[in-house]
Amino acid sequence: MTPVSLRILKALAMGGVATVVMAACGGGSGTTGTSLASNQTLTFPILADFGTLDPALADAETDTEISQNMFDGLVKFDENLNIVPDLASAVPTASADGLTYTFKLRTDATFSNGDKFTSRDVLYSWNRAAAMQGAYATNLSAIDGYSTVSTNTASGAALEALLEKNDPSVTLSGLTAPDASTVQVKLASPAGWFLTAIALAGTTGDIVDQNTVKQDFDNWWTNPATAIGTGPFKMTARVPKQSVDFAAVPNWWGSPKPTLTKIHLDVSVTDASTAITKYEQGGYDVVGYGGYSNLPVADIIRIQGTSNEKAQLTLQAKVRTYWVSFNMVHDAKRQAGGPFLLSDGQSAHDLRLAFALAIDKTKLVSVVCQNIVCTPATGGLIPPTLIGYMGANQDPLAKFDATKAKQLLQSADPNLTKTKGLTYTYDPENALNKPTAEFLQSQWHDNLGVDVAIQPVSHSQFIQARLKGAYTLSRDGWQADYNHPQDWFDNLYGNVVGCPDSGCTTGYDTAAYDSLLKKADAEPMPAALADYKSLNQMLIDDVTYIPLYYSVGAFLIKPYVKGAGTNAFFDHYWNEIQILSH
Repeated sequence: MTPVSLRILKALAMGGVATVVMAACGGGSGTTGTSLASNQTLTFPILADFGTLDPALADAETDTEISQNMFDGLVKFDENLNIVPDLASAVPTASADGLTYTFKLRTDATFSNGDKFTSRDVLYSWNRAAAMQGAYATNLSAIDGYSTVSTNTASGAALEALLEKNDPSVTLSGLTAPDASTVQVKLASPAGWFLTAIALAGTTGDIVDQNTVKQDFDNWWTNPATAIGTGPFKMTARVPKQSVDFAAVPNWWGSPKPTLTKIHLDVSVTDASTAITKYEQGGYDVVGYGGYSNLPVADIIRIQGTSNEKAQLTLQAKVRTYWVSFNMVHDAKRQAGGPFLLSDGQSAHDLRLAFALAIDKTKLVSVVCQNIVCTPATGGLIPPTLIGYMGANQDPLAKFDATKAKQLLQSADPNLTKTKGLTYTYDPENALNKPTAEFLQSQWHDNLGVDVAIQPVSHSQFIQARLKGAYTLSRDGWQADYNHPQDWFDNLYGNVVGCPDSGCTTGYDTAAYDSLLKKADAEPMPAALADYKSLNQMLIDDVTYIPLYYSVGAFLIKPYVKGAGTNAFFDHYWNEIQILSH
């Protein structure tokens, strides 16, 4: 499977955007004192163990939410999603031709084992990540030489040996180090999204220590002795599927210095309602951290009706969108045909539009999300929290018009022969997916008179089959990697940078789309924004999707946990949190 294949449909946690309800200090209200507790330990659950803490391979949100506290990149996002310096002393600007970035590095940064950080570590980390082709490898794809390194087949000790001798097969030609405190990056072509991509915490832009990685190339991150980064916390103990402990790094070079001395992650609880009960009993300080903010709607409603707990609840608009996709291409590489093919012209277009207009998205949000954990996706693919949002009610595919839907169906499929035997496929991992499927089924029956079967398929099988074009109608979604439209339009449609096949999971790929996308990707913001919105309009005009809802995260934070909270992308960093006396 290709790198981006691993990321397709990664946003399977929940859906919706709601009004942000932020509690005092990022946590609950009602704190009466400001003195620090003697025990500065933060305890919270993650409902499944992380897959990896290796920045070269990290994929799941849990992986990145945890590792952002262990590793640093040259730049990062602050709490307001601005790009700020991290291991670099300043955020560089591109050269006049848009091709070269020169990073001056901090000279006081060290790894948690005392190893000094230098430009050598940047070259090793980025070359390694590009060669390993993990889920976020394409974040480095703008760098000259990436196309060569991405074809590397060596792994493990063999790859380490190639990296040690700077073999051209695993060396990004556009990545050089004039001296120990300078890194120069030359891009293959202008890419206005480059800095945004490498700022994504916990992934391929983060720096690892070659001295410890090479001790166990594939599993170094599992051992507290070798899980070494430049971040404010280091791993001290790990029992897979049970618990993980972290401690503040003594005399850490960065700022603010950690107040917390220990982080304890409980990995033994796998049910969100059980985790909430334990929180209410005093067993956890926070619930929702570590990528598990998809708390059950029933629990949220109960908490909202409880005066002392309501103030501890935070609802935060997130960066996920969910929709229905059609299989629009049928050829030797794709397994499914069906009535929605792009090649079938106006008839198929009208049929796709009929299926879109037949769904009452406002009612969907009420039935499936109780108007709490999602709101209708009315502003295009990109949610309101991100650059590229088209604006409320600007997506005509989000409208509900049963009369027009029926007219379009009558014209495109008067005898209902084309739509006979259709199946909508979804993965049941997310609790919202089944009720969403059932709602869609009822809407298509009631408003079109079309009977569509619904079929759950296991998560891994679902993703693999989607990428092969095996489903005619299926659940789709995307969680943004970084705040730039390129992340959406490259990775979901067309055939320019990120798509693992022609047109990704829908098969949609046109010359006009690819041409405009290439132009937009090369432009700096805000010049590119109009082109990205035009790309979304292309997808709308061709009815490539049925918008459903944007996402929201739900968090429970004890009143004494000062500084805990979240933004649209990630949990607040651990070094910003304090435990108050309580």
